[in-house]
Amino acid sequence: MADTAIYTPSRTRYEHMQYRRSGRSGLKLPAVSLGFWHNFGDTGMYEHMKELCFTAFDNGITHFDLANNYGPSAGAAERNAGRIIGEEFASYRDELIVSTKAGYDMWPGPYGDWGSRKYLLSSLDQSLERLGLNYVDIFYHHRPDPETPLEETMGALAQAVHSGKALYVGLSNYDGATMQRASAILDELHCPFVINQNRYSIFDRSIENNGLLHSAEQLGKGLITFSPLAQGLLTGRYLNGIPEDSRIKTDGRFLSESLINEERLQRMKALNDIAQNRGQTLAEMALAWILRDSSVTSVLIGASKPQQILDNIGALENTEFSREELSNIDELSLDQQL
Repeated sequence: MADTAIYTPSRTRYEHMQYRRSGRSGLKLPAVSLGFWHNFGDTGMYEHMKELCFTAFDNGITHFDLANNYGPSAGAAERNAGRIIGEEFASYRDELIVSTKAGYDMWPGPYGDWGSRKYLLSSLDQSLERLGLNYVDIFYHHRPDPETPLEETMGALAQAVHSGKALYVGLSNYDGATMQRASAILDELHCPFVINQNRYSIFDRSIENNGLLHSAEQLGKGLITFSPLAQGLLTGRYLNGIPEDSRIKTDGRFLSESLINEERLQRMKALNDIAQNRGQTLAEMALAWILRDSSVTSVLIGASKPQQILDNIGALENTEFSREELSNIDELSLDQQL
């Protein structure tokens, strides 16, 4: 007989997680959020996806982050997330922050990519259908569109909120100057733009150099970071060679084997030594390094196993760094940027 047990979340789920305000908005996010970029597509096992979500929510991770193109195939992560939310989390919808995005190639023809009003609003309708929801909490433009006027893209985001299909909007992969222009337009449209989503890690300081980090803090906008472990370089998995089951071996789209040269390997080992002296794993220190900055709202983690979620949450136990530690981390990483 099939197991029909209904999921009941832990009663202590809010006791240990930290929640941070997204800029100067009223929205709070958990310091650690669960991303659905990997492991929630057609190639994953549904029961395993549920276990990841259960573990996250049981430990205070209230934010599930998606995009229209997450899979494989595109749309699959939203379909699976929608099924999980509908079957297991329906009673807890008001305790969840569900975000999705549009901006990358999603369907054939001229209306399935980038940042036109046609694409963004059509994509949001499709996302809501896959998710089985009436609204998402945050709707992002996934990347800047160099050809569509910024006023049109921001107007579409505002329409998503004004129509009740999103509560807040965000921008992803914008630089500081473009984000400032977008923010001014959204202010005029009375649209609650509350958060930026950008890549950030010890090995990728792009937002420090393109003005995004400074601009977000200056304007009072939140920041949620993805790829905080540099696609695995900061997990500790590669300190003693490349495992055969690693993503480098099975899927080279996101991390090339050539990146782990001897010099970078020695830097990774030295960073691991700093982490051990702090009583942390390399991954825990890498997450704590991002969260040390009060302008960071949350870090997005991916997970293939429930234990990885628990391990990543462990980073919250120590997010204080000495000046010497920060200086040593910079010395080991600033000339090793990805």
